[in-house]
Amino acid sequence: MHRLIATAVATALAVATAPFVGSPAAAAGVTTTDGCVSSVPDPGTTAPVDICFTLFRPAGATKDRPVPMVLHSHGWGGSRTTDTAAFAYLTDAGFGVLSFDQRGFGESGGNAHIENPDVEGADVRRIVDLVAAQPWVEKDRPGDPVLGAIGGSYGGGYQFVGAFSEIRERGATRFDALVPEITWFSLTESLFPQGVPRTEWATALTAASLPSDALPPLVVQGFAEAAATGNVPPYLFQFLDRNGPEWHVRQGRRLDVPVLFGQGATDNLFPLDQGLKNFSRALTDRARSRSIFVGYNGGHTLPALLPGGTNLDVPLVTTDACSATLGGASFTDLGLRFLQRNLQGKRTGLSGFGAYHLTTAAGDRCVSVPTVAPSTSVELGEVVSTVGAGAPIAYPVAQGPLTIAGSPTLDARLTTIGLDNRAFLGLSVGTSPLDAEVVQNNMLPIRENGIAIDKPRRGVELPSVALDVPAGQTLFLTVAPISDMSVGFGSRVVGAMRMKDVVLHLPVVED
Repeated sequence: MHRLIATAVATALAVATAPFVGSPAAAAGVTTTDGCVSSVPDPGTTAPVDICFTLFRPAGATKDRPVPMVLHSHGWGGSRTTDTAAFAYLTDAGFGVLSFDQRGFGESGGNAHIENPDVEGADVRRIVDLVAAQPWVEKDRPGDPVLGAIGGSYGGGYQFVGAFSEIRERGATRFDALVPEITWFSLTESLFPQGVPRTEWATALTAASLPSDALPPLVVQGFAEAAATGNVPPYLFQFLDRNGPEWHVRQGRRLDVPVLFGQGATDNLFPLDQGLKNFSRALTDRARSRSIFVGYNGGHTLPALLPGGTNLDVPLVTTDACSATLGGASFTDLGLRFLQRNLQGKRTGLSGFGAYHLTTAAGDRCVSVPTVAPSTSVELGEVVSTVGAGAPIAYPVAQGPLTIAGSPTLDARLTTIGLDNRAFLGLSVGTSPLDAEVVQNNMLPIRENGIAIDKPRRGVELPSVALDVPAGQTLFLTVAPISDMSVGFGSRVVGAMRMKDVVLHLPVVED
């Protein structure tokens, strides 16, 4: 099983970090320029760090006929795109493109500080300064280019650190539109929900950084210490705390530019809830009314074997039932039209602004909802699980037909008898508890340190989902003492967890 998981990790990481690009095509008349800009030293050092790029200038772009610019960067462990064919869909549409190697990767120097606003935030600002200095790039005002951005995973993270750090440093961002995919709201929530590491992903991301020594030694040490002890050292939390939109939101900052979000509902590194939180919390109300959220089955996806998930194989093809309903033939095409609307002022026929559009687990239907908050409550009574060892248990919740789209939560009174009690919760669907499969391969931990007697727990997060429960099948709450996404990070001591007066709050979609 470990060999299967290791293979799946490598495959999923390669798929998830593929650059956001169009189909290969001729890019007639495009001029490319390679170079580097000097950015801030790594913390604790004094030598400036080079950030290297490839600039794509479309045919006909001149000082008298300037064009808007789109930034691109790679996923974790990757490097910039240099092939003109990769961006032909953008350059043919009249956009310039700049793809750059993030700090610690490709030809760029330094260590990756995982989108720290003081480090990678400064790198992105230097890149925007470079773009603003090009005479053939359209400007809103001197030094302020007409600017969009694309990229997935780590290539979505740079968009947020760039835009938010500009707000922090300048009071406003020079980005005019963003198109981030499968990225995070909070790194600590994503990598260590309730302090429980996602073992397979932490291992994969560390391994992907080793060829270029991208990570600072302290971070590699932190992951190793977490693996050895089952607990995340405080200094690793401190290192990651500011590296995402959640920290900026805590500081009172919001983005006031339109954003097209793409997020994987089957993503078990940066799950669906991370995108939903970005949409609901990281934008101003005005920006949200001009933005679109698309959830699809894809992203950083590993198979769920224990407990069994709805897709045991890594899905190499994303299933997206929503982009076509919103005005794009695919998410890439939707992104192009979104940029044309916001950077070129074109009428593109897009729809669905200000709402969430989620592809169901079966991949054949798009559910559009104005909110992903729970709307219906179901009393389950008592839920019991062993911790540390044992089998998953599925508790029936409701009969199909039923549609759920959003972020469920759970209330309960918790009793535990172990030292560090960890169980894993998720929704599942089947004809009976024996064949119930975890929806979209996601579970989240519930953790309680020490002995507790009827301790109230409110608003415990369950994985966000989009699913149709068909007639003849049942929606279950699955509780498990272990989960493949956190191999080795269940309770280290066998014990038990009992939840009384359990109430499950579900985002039910009414027909």
